[in-house]
Amino acid sequence: MRVENLAAPDLNWEERLLAVMEMMREMSKQTDPQLMVQQYAARMKRFRRIDRSISLSRRDLPAPQVKITRSTAWEDSVNPWKEPDKLPILNGGILSELIYGDEPRIIEDFCVSPDDPAARYLEGFSSLVAIPLLDQGVALNMVVHLRRESGTFDPELLPEHVWTANLFGRATNSLVLADKVKTAYEEIDRELKAVAAIQRSLLPAKLPDVPSLHLAANYETARRAGGDYYDFIPLGQGLLGILIADVSGHGTPAAVMMAVMHSIVHNYPNDPAPPSQMLSFLNQKLMAHYVGVNGTFVTAFYGIFDPKTRRLTYSSAGHNPPRMRRCGNQTVTALDGAQQVPLGVLDDPEFVSHTEQLAPGDQIVFYTDGITEASSPAGEMFGTARLDRALAACGAEPAEIVEIVRKQVEAHTAGLPASDDRTLVVARVV
Repeated sequence: MRVENLAAPDLNWEERLLAVMEMMREMSKQTDPQLMVQQYAARMKRFRRIDRSISLSRRDLPAPQVKITRSTAWEDSVNPWKEPDKLPILNGGILSELIYGDEPRIIEDFCVSPDDPAARYLEGFSSLVAIPLLDQGVALNMVVHLRRESGTFDPELLPEHVWTANLFGRATNSLVLADKVKTAYEEIDRELKAVAAIQRSLLPAKLPDVPSLHLAANYETARRAGGDYYDFIPLGQGLLGILIADVSGHGTPAAVMMAVMHSIVHNYPNDPAPPSQMLSFLNQKLMAHYVGVNGTFVTAFYGIFDPKTRRLTYSSAGHNPPRMRRCGNQTVTALDGAQQVPLGVLDDPEFVSHTEQLAPGDQIVFYTDGITEASSPAGEMFGTARLDRALAACGAEPAEIVEIVRKQVEAHTAGLPASDDRTLVVARVV
């Protein structure tokens, strides 16, 4: 019996090392498992004398079935991850015995039975080495090398072959998983983009044209979709409802709740009723159907502006009090005269309304806490003091103030990605 080393005898150790390094560099650049396997197989021909190789899988198959995923006898390669339906499945036989045996084996003086399901892959070969590729301790995959000559596989080299084949198998599996993660991420990202588009379609398409009130708004989400919500609601008698709200949490769950809020608001039957009644209605619907069991809550500020009298009547459910600058006396105060708990916390809180008489030149900034709680790299919050300073220019139009605040928040955070949704609505009485 003649036993040969599988390593190509025409290469010395330095040449083999150089070839190995070239192969490792090439493999390290691969992101496609199919291409990496092809590159590996092509380069391994320089190191091992193999007449035929067959790759097997029993993954997701009942015993004794086995799938052939690759064969060097095939003229056209099949991508087992992209084209699984093109792969042949055998029922029993020597290949099934080998892979379900979960152990490496060398068979010399090998002769396949003519009625074996794998006969056409194995006939004409006299030596066989089976190398199991383990996953969770089981040989879900296997590579079988064949030689036409008998007695050519050295058992002394079998441990090395099992070791290197399994390392390569794990590397390939990592690429497969990475590709699956990438595909899943792209699908999720497409869905999130769709959610974000739907969410933004629920926001006002344009600012209302209201006598004695100029408006501007800016809306930024921390993720694709967010839980901030603002709306302008035309009411009877020429009144305008101004709503700003912030759903607890971030991302898609908050966006869904934001959509629920929009639906409830636009189905409110009393027009125009005191703002406190609107918040009571919202709380009742949210508590009955949407919040409470999952810990979600919503802060909201709702005001009704009368363009004839320039009065703002408002109520608040735990929302950040809007900042108001009286340009007549250069003072900044908070609209905090009607505070109550957030929506979705208590069954029947007693919301109240408060009326503020406004004058030409007065400015109001409605905002969510993503503005004031935006942090610098050192952890310092933007705060209301910086927001107040943006109101210093009494003659500024709302769009100018929005841009000033947006740039100041960006500068304060050093351009870091927002950790919370940021919504800003600025009103100027004229």
